[in-house]
Amino acid sequence: MNLIFLGAPGSGKGTQAEFVSEKMNILPVSTGNILRDAVKNQTEAGLAAKKFMDAGDLVPDEVVIGILKDRIAQPDAKNGFILDGFPRTVEQAKALEEMGVKIDLVVEIDVPDERICGRMGGRRVCDKCGASYHIEYKPTKVESKCDSCDGNAIQRADDKPETVLDRLKVYHEKTAPLRDFYAKLGKLKTVEGQIEIADTKRLTFEAIGIQ
Repeated sequence: MNLIFLGAPGSGKGTQAEFVSEKMNILPVSTGNILRDAVKNQTEAGLAAKKFMDAGDLVPDEVVIGILKDRIAQPDAKNGFILDGFPRTVEQAKALEEMGVKIDLVVEIDVPDERICGRMGGRRVCDKCGASYHIEYKPTKVESKCDSCDGNAIQRADDKPETVLDRLKVYHEKTAPLRDFYAKLGKLKTVEGQIEIADTKRLTFEAIGIQ
């Protein structure tokens, strides 16, 4: 099965995509990672992407999708794949369709903005080892100090309230219209994100039809 996971930043779509990937033994695909790998391995599409990246330009959709097609043609994607973070716009979704990338189902994890702001605003990350914490759900044993090393548990710039609100605004303007696009194709399933990750996982599995 070939899946796309949609959801605002902080909705937990990446976590749910990991659960589904493990359960169904299908490949999680990060466009950022495959882009870097293609450039590193100097594939034809990777060299094309490098020209744009070196010039400081955005890599065109058709080049990104070309790299994506190369990646999902590999043996480890034979059972299917999950796209998380792509497509971001209706134009990219149309380009995927036109280039023959078959998508079976699109799962949207829907979480209210106010809960996302609270969730992301409480996140803390160790500035040394990268361990993740949350002031409410997973606090450090000693305030602002990492449990694993002597690093400081800090709030990333991306998680500050004003930045989160800006990211949500961009999501609603650019990415949210994908819901209508895939709904019209009969491929959209919306999962209401719950407080507990396990509850969202159960609803996600039900939406996909797995146990």
